[in-house]
Amino acid sequence: MTQNVLVVAEHVQGAFRKVTFEALSAGGRLAGQLGGAVNVALMGSGIAGVAAELGAYGAARILVAEDPALADFTTEAYTDALAQIIDQARPAVVLMGATTQGKDLAARLSARLNAALATDSIGLRVEDGQVVATRPMYGGKILADVGLSGSPVIVSLRPNTQTISAAQGAGDVEKVAISVRGRSQVVGKQFETGKVDLTEADIVVTGGRGMGGPDFSTVEALAAALGAAVGASRSAVDEGWRAAADQVGQTGKTVSPTLYIACGVSGAIQHLAGMSSSKVIVAINKDPEAPIIGKADYAIVGDLFEIVPALTAEIKKLRA
Repeated sequence: MTQNVLVVAEHVQGAFRKVTFEALSAGGRLAGQLGGAVNVALMGSGIAGVAAELGAYGAARILVAEDPALADFTTEAYTDALAQIIDQARPAVVLMGATTQGKDLAARLSARLNAALATDSIGLRVEDGQVVATRPMYGGKILADVGLSGSPVIVSLRPNTQTISAAQGAGDVEKVAISVRGRSQVVGKQFETGKVDLTEADIVVTGGRGMGGPDFSTVEALAAALGAAVGASRSAVDEGWRAAADQVGQTGKTVSPTLYIACGVSGAIQHLAGMSSSKVIVAINKDPEAPIIGKADYAIVGDLFEIVPALTAEIKKLRA
């Protein structure tokens, strides 16, 4: 095994997801501690043309695996391809984003390789020659340092927790010979355009049961003024007010934005688990005893239908 770090690139419609650049930057820092280099595994079909972009974030080598079976993500095919890339590259650490795709792939790959896995990590370092991952546990109540033994070890990184640093690497693009077999296939896809992805958004505005109904226009107006993504609590989703894809929480999506604004969200423990790593939390709630108030950096006690429009108006003035 080498002392290199292999980052698994994630892309959608020919564009790399932000978490790929975060993982590359974190991988570069980790590789520096290990005394190795950071490389990238890029899988897909017809994607070699965008590979060179990764060199601007420190990638020494971009290992490209192309096959028609990799045109769309399926766990079986991508696990097969990635296992073969790892067998050839022999990295010490495999990094990927803790996205829906990354969580799926990391677990299957860990089982395939019998490799140690730390999921949803927010920090990485080398201590006494061992890779140590920091990850939230017990609904975000504690941060645990997990030492990973063996080689390779696998780590998935929570989006929006790593600083992206430009670092010019050699960016050598190399095609890797693979053989892929998959029994499942994608039969349809649906993309939402013009919508900020919750897990990668720098600002998230979330509405809860306090919205009182499916009309989220108040929250959407604030989000539009801030260039933010719109989320929802489980209560709002269970009521049918918002789609399940908008749910923030332990049974929904985990978010780590720079700014999180909770409007009419009580702050059940499952919701807090999904947003507790936000850098700044603002809570707007008429109940001063709501759990979210205790978690917030800034709390406004009052009627959200008066406060949120006032905030939106002031933000528009500032940005005019």
